[in-house]
Amino acid sequence: MWRDRYAGHYEERMRHGWERYAARGRMRGRRLGRLLEHGDLRFVALALIAEQPRHGYELIKELEERTGGAYRPSAGVIYPTLAMLEDEGLVRQAGGEVGRKLYEPTEEGKKALEAARGHVDAIFARMAEVAESSESSRPRIARAMTNLGMALQQRLSRRPITAEEIDRIVNILDDTASAIEKS
Repeated sequence: MWRDRYAGHYEERMRHGWERYAARGRMRGRRLGRLLEHGDLRFVALALIAEQPRHGYELIKELEERTGGAYRPSAGVIYPTLAMLEDEGLVRQAGGEVGRKLYEPTEEGKKALEAARGHVDAIFARMAEVAESSESSRPRIARAMTNLGMALQQRLSRRPITAEEIDRIVNILDDTASAIEKS
């Protein structure tokens, strides 16, 4: 059981409240460029479930959508998080289809979420920023990279390539890489 393995952390959260625990966690080990810090997924999952009851798969898809595809948690991350929230009494199963657990917040979960509202809002703001930047650049860059890969594959599969042609392609790729680094 989760509480047995992480009893000290669980007790600290319950004794001092989620908001104080979250604030302390944000100050330690902060890494630049990370969308979610340690413990943030619990808050995000709880907030999304509070918006409407959800299955684990729906949480995965919603997080991917809210980050513009920049973050898609695996089932191996989401389902243990849901089990932990359930162990902590913050969510409960609300029926659902056979083989799919639908989760809804408990009263204790709603109170914990309200206590951490500022933290949750900050996480969602970061997610929106990532989505905004991802939506504008990522698909276009991915398309261009795919085009480059396809052009190279087509050229290399046509006829034998000479040493001069290889040198020219390598120079083009090196020049392009250098131009991208300088941009």
